[in-house]
Amino acid sequence: MAFAAPAPIPSRTQYVLEAIKHAILTGLLPPGRALVEAELAAQYGVSKTPVREALKTLAGTGLVVMSQYKGATVRTVDAAMAREVYDVRLLLEPEALRRTIARRASLDAAGEALVQADGAADQAERSLANREFHRALYLPCGNPLLARMLDEVRDQAALVSTVAWSAEPSWGREADEHREILRLALEGDADGAVRALHDHIAGFVRRAFPEAPESDTTAEMP
Repeated sequence: MAFAAPAPIPSRTQYVLEAIKHAILTGLLPPGRALVEAELAAQYGVSKTPVREALKTLAGTGLVVMSQYKGATVRTVDAAMAREVYDVRLLLEPEALRRTIARRASLDAAGEALVQADGAADQAERSLANREFHRALYLPCGNPLLARMLDEVRDQAALVSTVAWSAEPSWGREADEHREILRLALEGDADGAVRALHDHIAGFVRRAFPEAPESDTTAEMP
């Protein structure tokens, strides 16, 4: 009789990393909060080494800032930071979606992410599901470098969303926009889907951070 192999146990570093990320994306660890290794180690029942490694990884994804004098802190979100992150998305993500549609790649994962977002238990799960929706649009674009570049700003975009949703929980509107983007993409309407995606990304940061100056990439698409 064959037995299934047990699921691998996540490393302590991975466990701590996911726990800290979840706390950041739910607002339990708000922007600017100091991340003290000894305190986190005691909280999660580990030594300081996995905490230190987790913080380094989170710094690499843009959720944490490491300073020689202040130590580690949750990254602060302001209009300038949000605009930088969303400018990158506006420059790259619509083009990646156009290529995905041109290749007639499967968008099943995008539909699954919408279902996950609708059934999310908390803000962190919703944020992660939203990230998976966008990733499902650009990942099959056929250009691995383009996909990796967008992957690099995923956590920072999620942090921006967390801060914005804390002020105004607008995820219902974003969910409706996601459905429209997917509908157009599935119909093969590349121009319509790309325009809807551009408006979705630009509109969110415009609503959430109206004090930030408009950039060329947030202008209306022709």
